[in-house]
Amino acid sequence: MKYEDSANFLFSMAKRCRKYNLGLTTITQDVEDFMGSRMGRAIVANASMQILLKQSSSAVDVLSDVFKLTEEEKKRLGQFPVGQGLFFAGQNHVHIQIVASPTETGLITTNPQQVQAMKQGELNQPQGTIDLQNQLYPGSANNLS
Repeated sequence: MKYEDSANFLFSMAKRCRKYNLGLTTITQDVEDFMGSRMGRAIVANASMQILLKQSSSAVDVLSDVFKLTEEEKKRLGQFPVGQGLFFAGQNHVHIQIVASPTETGLITTNPQQVQAMKQGELNQPQGTIDLQNQLYPGSANNLS
């Protein structure tokens, strides 16, 4: 949202997509880029779903107003491990765990240990569900390190 023309274009697309039964996906590593501009806030407000992964403490403060986060959600948003976050659909907020499939991992990983394990056919993918302490449990291979 750094450039006004780009922000206007994205906002226009967000509004027009629904008219034609299309979807628009926007992704940023710095959510404050969106929250810092009027158009960015409008784009986020018009989204039917949002996913927030771990955020810096300054971003959490900004996001807490926009997404009406509870104190627990604010705390968690600043502490989530890789792959965990909050999913928003309408007024509903839920804690999610995102696990890449072996194919996705092979395409996106830059972790040297994972790359080596894939070459040797030894990569174990985490599986299972999460509890409220952000831990994987039964059936999980707790981490990839």
